[in-house]
Amino acid sequence: MGRRDRAILVAGLLLASCTGGVDERRAPAPQPPNRLTIDSPQTRVCLANLGQLARFEPLPDRDYGGGCFTFASVRLTEAGVPIGNLGAMSCPLAATFTAWVRNGVMPAARLYLGSDLARVETFGSYSCRNINSRQSGNRSEHATANAVDVSGFLLKDGRRVTIRQDWASPDPGVKSFLVAIHTSACRRFKTVLSPDYNALHADHFHLDMGRGPFCR
Repeated sequence: MGRRDRAILVAGLLLASCTGGVDERRAPAPQPPNRLTIDSPQTRVCLANLGQLARFEPLPDRDYGGGCFTFASVRLTEAGVPIGNLGAMSCPLAATFTAWVRNGVMPAARLYLGSDLARVETFGSYSCRNINSRQSGNRSEHATANAVDVSGFLLKDGRRVTIRQDWASPDPGVKSFLVAIHTSACRRFKTVLSPDYNALHADHFHLDMGRGPFCR
């Protein structure tokens, strides 16, 4: 190493000692781009708006690894009517779901079934798994709390309408109800999958806010 190179090296070391250098062990871990947290300004606005229409519990941000996380999420318990079996949902998904229940499902129940809606039944929301639960492939929107599976509806007159039993119902009122809420969902969510999509969705509507639009 020449005299000039040694001088440059010494100057660099002195500069680092004056500034304290950078301790990478103490530096905050970088966050993936565009990932909102429960404390993000956008999330606060979402929570405030959601609070006017639904009952929910804000959840702490969790990263489970392997592409599975629940950030800026809530546990929704009521959206005009009680909602069963939900875990974490991203706030944007919860807001869209609440609007669908209030403005799509509830009016359709009164119009086509002649009864008020009492409860929405689901198979859940967050689940750390791949698309269609395959062993390999891309993560499902469920893995980021960005999807919900709706299985059925309980009416105040005691009737229960389920996707599995009633999607092909000969009852014109029931069929019109399910077609109407499916159409309403397609206008709100990015992806909507029904029994018409494949056998894996024979018993539920899959609704998510991921890629799209896709409605089947």
